Amino acid sequence: MSVEMQQPTITDLLKDVRTGRIQLPDFQREYRWDVERIRELLVTVLKGHPMGVVMVLQTGSDHVRFKPKPLTGVVRGGDDCRECQERFSSKAPATVAAPDYLLLDGQQRLTSLFQALSGDGVVHSADDKGKLRHVRYFLDVELALGDDGSQSDAIVVMPADAVERTNFGRDIVRDCSTLEGQVEHGLLPITAIYDDTAITWMLEWIKPDATRAATFQRLQSDVFLRMKSYQIPGIELLKSTSREAVATVFEKVNTGGLALDTFELLTATFAGDPSGTGEDGSDFRLVDDWKLTKEILERHPTLGGFQRVFFLQAVTLLATHAKRQAEIAADKSKPRPTSARREDILRLQLTDYRRWADEVRAALPWVAHFLTEQHIHSDRFVPYATQCVPLTVIRVLLGHDADKYAVKQRLQQWYWCGVLGEQYGSTTETKFARDVDQVPDWALAAVDGRQARQPETVTVASFAETRLLTLRTRLSAAYKGVYALLMHGGCKDWQFDQDIDHAHYNEMNVDIHHIFPKKWCEKNDIDDARRESIVNKTPLGRKTNIMISANSPADYVPMLEARSGLAPESMDGILRSHLIDPQLLRAADFDRFFEARREALVTMIEGAMGKPVLRDMEMTDRSDLVFEEADADEPDLDDEA
Repeated sequence: MSVEMQQPTITDLLKDVRTGRIQLPDFQREYRWDVERIRELLVTVLKGHPMGVVMVLQTGSDHVRFKPKPLTGVVRGGDDCRECQERFSSKAPATVAAPDYLLLDGQQRLTSLFQALSGDGVVHSADDKGKLRHVRYFLDVELALGDDGSQSDAIVVMPADAVERTNFGRDIVRDCSTLEGQVEHGLLPITAIYDDTAITWMLEWIKPDATRAATFQRLQSDVFLRMKSYQIPGIELLKSTSREAVATVFEKVNTGGLALDTFELLTATFAGDPSGTGEDGSDFRLVDDWKLTKEILERHPTLGGFQRVFFLQAVTLLATHAKRQAEIAADKSKPRPTSARREDILRLQLTDYRRWADEVRAALPWVAHFLTEQHIHSDRFVPYATQCVPLTVIRVLLGHDADKYAVKQRLQQWYWCGVLGEQYGSTTETKFARDVDQVPDWALAAVDGRQARQPETVTVASFAETRLLTLRTRLSAAYKGVYALLMHGGCKDWQFDQDIDHAHYNEMNVDIHHIFPKKWCEKNDIDDARRESIVNKTPLGRKTNIMISANSPADYVPMLEARSGLAPESMDGILRSHLIDPQLLRAADFDRFFEARREALVTMIEGAMGKPVLRDMEMTDRSDLVFEEADADEPDLDDEA
């Protein structure tokens, strides 16, 4: 890399940021430091202590062409927060000139300094709880001349209107919104040091006490001059720096702020790649390509959790799998592995990305339809968003063969083994690669009449009967899986005799609710484990759940019959569609109901996984089983008045 070392003053840097001479690559995320971290940064400047290096890249390169954007607050409307836009609009121009430099490292520091030390000094930040705040920073002129400890307290945070209140805003502690108030409290707006209004302020401060003149001289020489001439070490990468070197820089820096994620690093890698130059001379931009994917995802509610890194993992899996298959066909002794690891994503070539991205996008609607077929109707109830990654890739590899009956049956078995076996909660990259290598051939073998090795996801999957007692909340993938399987089995709403399918799921506001209501269980001393277990829950529409309220099943079943006009035998059929023994429910016999339904759920799970469930009596020697989590209670949705 061609590098030059710089020592610009804070004043020069603020000017370069304000005029747009220094800007950001447009894919850099906006990130707000919290109030205290900004205050500590200003204390560093006050004391003259060193801060971290700022790194910039010269623009004008033929092979690194990032689209620029000003730092937050430099131009009007440059922030997502409407209130921030309104505050900044008074001090910010509509546009800035084309940059000479792009900021690679130091975004958070320069943004914080620019907002705190420029214009009205209002900074949009957050408190230690993440709540958005608008604040200004003042300098306590007496403490600024004290020892190291005093200087640490010399930077004072005030609300944006410079009025400090207490008693829920009813009482004013101190008002620094006017020059008179600031002088009274000895608090100088820190912006005054950099816009040359500090002298005017100091003259007003001296008026009531002439002995302060000596303090004024010391502030001028020991504080104001030092803060204005404070130097920040800088590294300037010349425009001859290679694209690969810049990508490496992005991966290694940003340690003081929020490190770039895989998507943003790959954006940096692709920038200026000759293979991405269009006929009009424009460069390929990953963020624009992602917008095409987002348009598809937004049309399918079940894909709401499909993240952009998942998309990159799918593309990388396809690219590495294709190379692996080519090397196997060439009889290479050690073919490269299929991979979705971060390092392999970052090594992805733009030509490979463009080869596979459209195919991944084309497969996403099929994935959404597959989930809907399993009666998963919203992203809230998708057991594992991560499992959609190999599912998408498998659809690309199988093409239309994925819809053949026998192939689809095997894909469903693999899917439910992953969900009910709780296999996608961690270390997913290895499982992704394994599934991509193993599942397509096994699925196709179902129609080809071939023998094919069962995928490891299916082979190692296990579900223990005792797990039903610990499935208590939607935090568990298996809990969501049982919920979906009940709907997949054709269960109907109790009051309206309506199939709980995709067409009626949202219309009836379906959720998972208690069968024996929580309050009834508490009154009848039913233990918490069984009361909150998935065994005592089922999909129901909101109106039906409200009607059930806290009543005993012995009371609410006849009520449902009377309200709906259903004959008892018809109601019994509806209850059986939920794997509930009608007679035990009518008798409010919780113990016998629970055992019968647990057995029915076990049978349902065995059908989905295509293998036996481990029964309680078989668990004695299975200390190797580890469940995804010990589910805690969730806010109760039942017993509504």
